[in-house]
Formats: sequence, C-alpha cells, structure tokens
Amino acid sequence: MRLISVDESDNHPRRPLRDPIQSVIIESMNADSFSIEGRARIHAALGDPTRLAIIDALIPGDASPGEVGRALELPTNLIAHHVRALEDAGLVTRTRSQGDRRRTYLRLRPEVLAGLALPSPTPATRVVFVCTRNSARSQLAAALWTQHTHRPAASAGTDPAPQVHPRTVTTAHRHGLRLDPLATARLDTILTPDDLIIAVCDQAHESLPGRTRLHWSVPDPVPADTDAAFEAAFTDLAGRIQRLAPANSSCPTP
Repeated sequence: MRLISVDESDNHPRRPLRDPIQSVIIESMNADSFSIEGRARIHAALGDPTRLAIIDALIPGDASPGEVGRALELPTNLIAHHVRALEDAGLVTRTRSQGDRRRTYLRLRPEVLAGLALPSPTPATRVVFVCTRNSARSQLAAALWTQHTHRPAASAGTDPAPQVHPRTVTTAHRHGLRLDPLATARLDTILTPDDLIIAVCDQAHESLPGRTRLHWSVPDPVPADTDAAFEAAFTDLAGRIQRLAPANSSCPTP
C-alpha cells in the first residue's frame, strides 16, 4: 500500500451492540445491489492500470487529486481524466474540505470497497487517530479500533479541547464503548516514531507536518450537535475501521 505524504499546509437509547462495527456494516451495505450494467461499468473503468493505481491509493483513506497525482507521479490533467472516468462508473465521489474550502477529497464508495481487496499497510505498533479538538471523531475511532482489533490505539488533537464532547460519550456508550470524558491530548505529547497516524478530519490533515499518514475525511458532528450527526460519524468510522483493521491484523501487540 502506498501511503500519501502531504507537504501542504435518538433521542431513544439503543441496546449496546455486541460487535458495533459488524452491525453497522450489515445495516449500511449490500454488496449484491449492483446491476449487471453497473458491474460492467466498474470492470471497464478498472481495466486501465492507472485507474487501478488510483483505486489502490484511495482504498486505505481519502486524498485530494493533487495528493494522488504526487503519490503516483502523474500530471494533473491525466489524474483529472482518470478520476472523471472513475466518478462516471460510480467508484469515486468527491467531498469539499471542511478546512481549506478550495480543496476536494476523493473517496471510494463504501459499497464498492466491499468487493475490493485491501493492500496490506505497513505494520504499526499503535494507531493514533487525530482530529483538531480530540473531542469527537478521533475519540470514537480509537475506541472502535481497540474493541475491534484488541490492539493499541490512541487519539489526540492538534488543538485539543479540555474534555470530550458529551454526545461523543453518549454515542460510545450506546454502542458498548467506554470513553474517559476528560482524556484529551495534544498530538505532539503522545506521538512515537512507530505510530500509524490516521487523520479523521480535514483541518488536522491539512495542518499536520509532512509525515506519512492516512486521511479519512469524516464530517465533524460537533457543529450540528445532534445524535444523528454523531451517529453518522460513528457509522463512517466503523466502516473504515472494518476495512483497514483486517489488513493491519498482523501488527504485534506489545
């Protein structure tokens, strides 16, 4: 797997899930939903080696077209051509950055990912999930990772809040996860050289120094401040962890 290095700056309580990630995946994806015509478009789009390389670059995380171009050493116009073909086939979608609004990020559709093999990432002793305030997405991601893999994970922020957002704690408890409401941390105080960094917000991704990492463009639930927004973030993170964690299962546990 090629990691992309960045140079640029219910209201009703639910019964806890025994396996929150598996339940989310079952409820949110149906890999058999593609028509014959749709599958044919996908196979045609993937018949080009460059498009396959773009897909491989996007499987572990999201990236801007420029980041993909630099990682694959391809010119902007060629990346634009192939990305358009992947969009037309329904393989890729774009989201606008919540940080630098001039940027867009490419993301593979989750139901498409269900049928793709994930390249093995570089084994990591620990995964560190990062967002700006370390109060929502990164906290949920670290708790999900630990429960799903039984391996070390941590969370941190580039500008951490004094405490975890209350709806984050509520969402975690609803899914059988435990969080410490006061356990926020600054990234530079916990990071070690062997950590795999996963930035789960656009602002953190765009502000971090040029260390190799993954980027998941997960919308921030805090501005909406609703159970639905936090549940959506949880679902997004759960799906991504389900896809990445099996490939990282060979990581040693200290």
